[in-house]
This record gives sequence, C-alpha cells and structure tokens, in this order.
Amino acid sequence: MTLTETDLAQRPAARILLLDGLGRLLLFRFTPADRPPFWATPGGAIDPGESYAEAARRELYEETGLTLECGEEVHRSIVQFTTLENVRVHADERYFLVRAEAETIAIDPANHTELEQRLMRSWHWFTRDELADWPETIFPEDIVQILEAVA
Repeated sequence: MTLTETDLAQRPAARILLLDGLGRLLLFRFTPADRPPFWATPGGAIDPGESYAEAARRELYEETGLTLECGEEVHRSIVQFTTLENVRVHADERYFLVRAEAETIAIDPANHTELEQRLMRSWHWFTRDELADWPETIFPEDIVQILEAVA
C-alpha cells in the first residue's frame, strides 16, 4: 500500500544552514537503533503558533546555544520520512542561512531534548569537500547543491 500526503502526519520544520567563519557547515550526527547513523542540519518541527523564522531562532539556540540572527528563508524542501519517534511524516522544511564570524564556535548541547541527548551526541563542521564525499548519509541529500545556490 502506498501512502499519500494526506495519510502522513504534517510536519512543518525550520532548518539551519550554519556556516562558521571558514565557510564550514555544522551538522549533527544521529545514531538511532533502527537505522544507520546519519547527519543533519540543526533544526526541527515548528511549535504551535510559531512562524518558520521563530522556530529557526529557537532551534538554533536549543541545539547549539547560539543566539544569532537567522535572516531570510533561503531554501524549501518537501520531503517524506520516518521521524526518530517512528512517525511517517510529510515535511515542509524551510532553510535559513546563518553565518557566524568566528572560525571556532563552541556548541553548547545544554538545551538538547532527552531524545537529542540520546541520539545526537556529536557534531562536525564540514568543508564542502567533506560534504561531497562523506561515507555516511547526510540530510538533506542535496546539501552540496543547496549550499552552492545560497552560500
């Protein structure tokens, strides 16, 4: 049986393309028990009553400890996937480009949720070359093309 968009939970989400002063992209590594490890940008689902931009600022702070301006939306992806809570979703993901001036940025995981504390325990600042040739899955899968278009 094929699921249609209306059969899936709707999940509007804000995602952050966080670049450091050297142009490297921050990604978090997820290690769920039910699938291979993967990497993804900071971000997550929008809370009720929240705009995409408000969610981007909140998620950036919660996942990195940084209070930086998220700027305008630079990319949109419509994707279907199974969340870490095992829910099939139709996600409307809006991406915000955030540039940090510093070449070294400390990430503070103090505000991670319990789920993030269990499954998202490491991060890495990726160069464009690393993104193009990384041995584990990176989401979104077209991250290199997105960065070429917006950064």
